[in-house]
Amino acid sequence: MQSSKPRFTSISIMVTLCVSLCACADMTPTQRGTASGAGIGAGLGAIIGSATGGGGGNRAAGGAVLGAAAGGLIGNIWSNRMEQQKRAMEQATRGTGVQVSQTQDNRLKLDIPSDISFDTGRADIKPNFRPVLEQFAGTLNVNPGTTVTIIGHTDATGTPAINDPLSRERATRTRDYLTMRGVQAERIVTDGRGDREPVASNDDPAGRARNRRVEIYVAERDPRG
Repeated sequence: MQSSKPRFTSISIMVTLCVSLCACADMTPTQRGTASGAGIGAGLGAIIGSATGGGGGNRAAGGAVLGAAAGGLIGNIWSNRMEQQKRAMEQATRGTGVQVSQTQDNRLKLDIPSDISFDTGRADIKPNFRPVLEQFAGTLNVNPGTTVTIIGHTDATGTPAINDPLSRERATRTRDYLTMRGVQAERIVTDGRGDREPVASNDDPAGRARNRRVEIYVAERDPRG
């Protein structure tokens, strides 16, 4: 009986090549999404092709190719949507100091600096933060298929007993402001990390200001609900 090892080796190489495309630094977000979808689709297609039998390696390889095509299409649709929202967020926050980026797992991330978000020891939404959130709410309302995760952070001033609830309150206040602008509360998850995830040194005022922040992540809603 012919060994199945060469067949699955070929499939593995094919899937690896598709997935490795995602690591290319010069790829656009759409291309990265397409490559990710293609890699996943190739793997699923190969498995299905092998499991159905008949045709051996050719059937598995054919399944991988079809799966890659289907997966690539899915990746393109997702990336195009998120890329459009990313551009809208960048335009809405231009000149505010808010950083809009795309994460490795294809979420959009908004870094809200302390000079427009929160004062030391406070969770009140500052006046400079309000128009940013209003514009952001607008982009969410026209993209109802996305979910939002808001994570609050503090600097190292104070104890965990103070910083942990403060960071959660910052995330909660941000969520509440968005829901008041029409964003459904069930789309939003909040969390607080206290001072456990600094992005700068807490030894000087500038570093503490950077750590006193809110991070907002936007992701495509899971189609499975």
